Amino acid sequence: MNPWAVAVAGKGGTGKTTISALLIDELVRRGQGGVLAVDADPNANLGELLGLQVRQTIGSLREEVLRHISELPPGVSKDRYLEQGLHECLVEGPGVDLLVMGRGEGPRCYCMVNHILRRYIDVLRSSYRYIVIDNEAGMEHLSRRTTQHVDALVIVAREDPVSIRSAARIAALARELELHVGWEVLVLNDLRGELCSQARQELEKTRIGVAGVVPHDPAVVELALAGQPVGRLAMDAPARKAVAQIMAALQSLKEGGRGDPRHPQEVAR
Repeated sequence: MNPWAVAVAGKGGTGKTTISALLIDELVRRGQGGVLAVDADPNANLGELLGLQVRQTIGSLREEVLRHISELPPGVSKDRYLEQGLHECLVEGPGVDLLVMGRGEGPRCYCMVNHILRRYIDVLRSSYRYIVIDNEAGMEHLSRRTTQHVDALVIVAREDPVSIRSAARIAALARELELHVGWEVLVLNDLRGELCSQARQELEKTRIGVAGVVPHDPAVVELALAGQPVGRLAMDAPARKAVAQIMAALQSLKEGGRGDPRHPQEVAR
């Protein structure tokens, strides 16, 4: 079974991790199948927003394997050792499991370890109906091709023109690198009123359909300040209701398949 994969990207400070957590929470609440959450941001905090405690990351496992690879006992292969470590990295929760990628690579040679890890992660993915990836802020993760073969790339932006231009660059780079993304959609987050004229002009220039708008929600800020997961957000909270509509738009893409790239704009209406 191949999961329906959603990757969330955006400039730093746009609230992409909050949007990722709310999308995951919405999928879990709908109860339509298991969800695998992947925190691919080195500054990992998706687990906190999901109320899950992370014990080990893929990055720390990779470093541990390289440090002790010569000390493995006879009969224990690198594959088996990594497989066991990968299960320890997986944090299981109600309706959602979390895998945290952790810090980036250092000066060591990681080719062999990365190849084995990718293979096991692909096997792991096949056990879930949905996968949501919270990407690293900015564009570097795209240039490294760590976001490939996803059904929807959700690019989060704020209401200012600079943020919208950044979102357009992220979408353009995804196309340039031919990352095999089914749909690119934009989510405007933390909107506090009407878009200014300059922001509207920037939005019209982009080739990205708008999947939805998340209004400023003081309850989201209060939960963040208290270190509480987004699951504690009230069902009638404006942010939760907006993300439910965004998920409905994404589900329409899923059911409608791939085709006309203008379709996301139609879904958002």
